[in-house]
Amino acid sequence: VQLQAYGGGLVQAGDSLRLSCVISGGIISAYAMAWFRQAPGKEREPVATISRAGTVTYYQEGKKGRFTISRDNAKGTVYLQMNGLKPEDTAVYHCAARSTVTGWTSLDERDYNYWGHGTQVTVSS
Repeated sequence: VQLQAYGGGLVQAGDSLRLSCVISGGIISAYAMAWFRQAPGKEREPVATISRAGTVTYYQEGKKGRFTISRDNAKGTVYLQMNGLKPEDTAVYHCAARSTVTGWTSLDERDYNYWGHGTQVTVSS
């Protein structure tokens, strides 16, 4: 299973971006997916997670409202819509996957066994 994240870039504060994560080599509907991010000099932190069918989503505290995770299993893609971006959102954003049962999700990175390389998001003030 391979994950490829893209859609990052350099934007100004207040702008929006939509990140995409494409899964290949597996059936995406079998995987719970999540987005994590790592800012320079900081530990990786969770952003949002979504269950296999997209019926369950969780967000790290402070992310819900500006960030929305969604998925299109027919396209093999998970999305992270980010609105009202702030300079502190600057980070490398990674998507992660775990083959699991229906309805399961987790914001704990230790629960995920497939990771993409990440896409850089830079927000200027």
